[in-house]
Amino acid sequence: MAMEPIGDQLNIETPELVSIELPLAGIGSRFIAILVDTLILGAAVILLIFLAAFILPALNLLGPKSASWGIGIFLLILFLLFWGYFALSEAFNNGRTLGKRVAKIRVIHQSGRGINFAEALARNLVRIIDYMPGFYGVGIAAMFMSKRSQRLGDMVAGTLVVREREVEAPMWNESTSRTLTAAALAPNSPIPPPHLCVALPAPALAKLSPSDLEVLEGFFSRRLDMDLTTRSALANRIASALCAKSGLTVPPEISVETFLEAIAHQYRELGRMS
Repeated sequence: MAMEPIGDQLNIETPELVSIELPLAGIGSRFIAILVDTLILGAAVILLIFLAAFILPALNLLGPKSASWGIGIFLLILFLLFWGYFALSEAFNNGRTLGKRVAKIRVIHQSGRGINFAEALARNLVRIIDYMPGFYGVGIAAMFMSKRSQRLGDMVAGTLVVREREVEAPMWNESTSRTLTAAALAPNSPIPPPHLCVALPAPALAKLSPSDLEVLEGFFSRRLDMDLTTRSALANRIASALCAKSGLTVPPEISVETFLEAIAHQYRELGRMS
């Protein structure tokens, strides 16, 4: 897996031997993200303190042990809030906290895939060191010294923070304008995604393997980060390999990506039935 930073860009060579260019997030956009996240956490802490001001005195009336338990639970909630907010958001929200969503950046693994919970937890447990001696002094210094703008937490977890690419084109069923008659002409039921309308022969799908599905999932998770030329070339390369292995052919009335989505969907369904 080759990685080469060029200015504020990072070129990653995927397992499919296609180079993906990712724009690295700078200190400015990351500062906006952490500022928003800090404001959100600050508001949550103020709410907790407000609740504790009412609950802890009531527990003290029940006895000193109850008050001690209440204080312990309060401190545990604070710990889970500070570390859980970042780790859970990044692990289960495509590498983005609310602040990162505002700043249009996200965390990925240095291989180009999304991060898992263990990696999200590792990078955020080191956050306390990056924060020293105050508001990410160590982290900012590490980013200046790193060619890939990584703070210590990123180095430990093997992660990168990249800028989100703007969507080049609307989705297949989106429209850029609305008219007064649009609601009257709209269908009563939603139109299903195109890949659900494609029927592929089960014997051909059975020739594929779970590793083929992993290749498809990897492509789907990274395609929004690719320019259209690279994305099309990679989709065609994967489709050619799967067709050669299974005997499938791309129907002329659908796109190659829709064909790949249909393969992935129907292969999963075939696995559930077997």
